[in-house]
Amino acid sequence: MHTARRTEAAEFQGLLLREGIVDRAAHGHRLREINSSFADTGGYQQTAAEVQHGCRVAWRANPRCIGRLPWSTLRVLDRRHLSTPDAIFEACVEHLRLATNGGRLRPVMTVFGADDSRRAPRIWNPQLIRYAGWRLPDGTVLGDPAQVEFTQVLQELGWRPERRSAFTVLPVVIQVGHARSRLFELPADAVLEVPISHPDFDWFADLGLRWYAVPMVSNLAVEIGGVRYPAAPFNGWYMSTEIAARNLADVQRYNKLPVIARWMGLNTRSSTSLWRDRALVELNVAVLHSFKAAGVRMVDHHSAAEQFMTHLDREHTQGRETPGDWSWLVPPMSGASTPVFHRYYSTDAEAGTPRFEAQPDPWRAAQPVADDGAGGCPMHRVA
Repeated sequence: MHTARRTEAAEFQGLLLREGIVDRAAHGHRLREINSSFADTGGYQQTAAEVQHGCRVAWRANPRCIGRLPWSTLRVLDRRHLSTPDAIFEACVEHLRLATNGGRLRPVMTVFGADDSRRAPRIWNPQLIRYAGWRLPDGTVLGDPAQVEFTQVLQELGWRPERRSAFTVLPVVIQVGHARSRLFELPADAVLEVPISHPDFDWFADLGLRWYAVPMVSNLAVEIGGVRYPAAPFNGWYMSTEIAARNLADVQRYNKLPVIARWMGLNTRSSTSLWRDRALVELNVAVLHSFKAAGVRMVDHHSAAEQFMTHLDREHTQGRETPGDWSWLVPPMSGASTPVFHRYYSTDAEAGTPRFEAQPDPWRAAQPVADDGAGGCPMHRVA
């Protein structure tokens, strides 16, 4: 284990040298420090600069993310010194406020302690902001069907919301080491939400749809040079189709296309009327319109695809191959009309590159839970 981690540490130091983060003298000095630390303790502590560049490269190397163009502007908050659930939660709220920026969203990542200690932290939520889902006696779901299981887990942990609605924000669960998990309610003024209306259909606002502004993925680990950080929440901004073609439209999610089609007066009895497609377009129009009217940053799928092609060109100029997962990069709407559709991608990142890693849900090991709900990119396609 130590040999593999030492090799990964050396490979990461080589990446820092190749990309001009350190010069050759500093590189040699740092390698000697790391080797000495491994000999003495079996591991090593990374510097803040190493963590920062590692997080940026992990984003750059994520094959599922279409929004990697501004990877080098990622702001990284080093909070590895925090060791209590209260302090970690406050840092998450700080991150949320900084990222929201009054609607002018900016990419931010907060890094908490490494998993080489007994007090490694975990954030249980898949995203810091998510809406609850409750299975009703008739089998339907109030809220987000993707969160039914997690909502049940939170109720078993003692969560009792004042009211239930289709858009009730879930509390945040934080666990440090093997200590008991803690629940925290997000401050209402830290959660920016956008009510959804349509520029042409006055009735659209009566549907009562809304969505939160900041997609902040919080259940992925980031691995950097042989060190793994299991709590590293990260946000970018939404691509419109993530909300309008997935979260609000998927049959297994909010499934709003049938009601929109009926309000539009479309023939829903036959699929040849393309009522789903027509309703889907108007739902996307509504989401883009609403976020723009609210002054909240968002990108449409055509612009996102063009930006990704620019990213490909820039990486090629730097002599780097850009990994990509075609099934994630192609938007869930009008895919063939975007340039990302018409090409292949390398699926593997460069060996030794910092990366995001999926983790098992903490509650599955902590307690048995009924599987009665649908299961859930740090930047885009986080639906």
